[in-house]
Amino acid sequence: MRDPGRTRERILDAAEELFFRDGIAVTGVDAVAAEAGVAVVTLYKHVGSKDNLLREVLERRLRSWTEHWDVAVADAGSPRERLLAVFDAVETFRAAARPTQWCCFLATASERPVPRDGGDDPVLDLIEQDTRLVTERLGRLAEEAGCTDAATVAEVLLLLYNGVLSSLLRGAPADPVTHARATARAVVDASCRAAAPES
Repeated sequence: MRDPGRTRERILDAAEELFFRDGIAVTGVDAVAAEAGVAVVTLYKHVGSKDNLLREVLERRLRSWTEHWDVAVADAGSPRERLLAVFDAVETFRAAARPTQWCCFLATASERPVPRDGGDDPVLDLIEQDTRLVTERLGRLAEEAGCTDAATVAEVLLLLYNGVLSSLLRGAPADPVTHARATARAVVDASCRAAAPES
């Protein structure tokens, strides 16, 4: 007897690979079903629609990213290192996650039109949730690190974080995380001079 939970995971795995390798718009549910080794009717039974499938893939990805960032923050040895841990999390997350060209949320945002009628879109809502998570957490960590202008530091680190994700698509520079972390460290150290020095 097949495990329904495992079938669902196979569907999500297949969708994640195809959506973010070939593109969301050009990938039909029939291709996802074939990749997952299930009938199309089985796919619809588990996820309901292509939009819901995409939303579930992104929700799973967001949970995993948050877990990696939580671990990186917990492993950091000081408030400043906790702020910079976002770059450690990018590295561990990408090493563990299914391979994609770049950030699944940015890829989705680039393909997803904003509804003309201004109505709700659960997929776009999830992209906004991801943005809020990163922005608000960087702000809190910057405050904890004693940055004199925590909001500005958080914005600069968000810019560097976005640059890393975009550089992964462009393929240059070859090691964007290292460059971004070094730049972020300089920004944080300059902003935190007024705070007590770290041991």
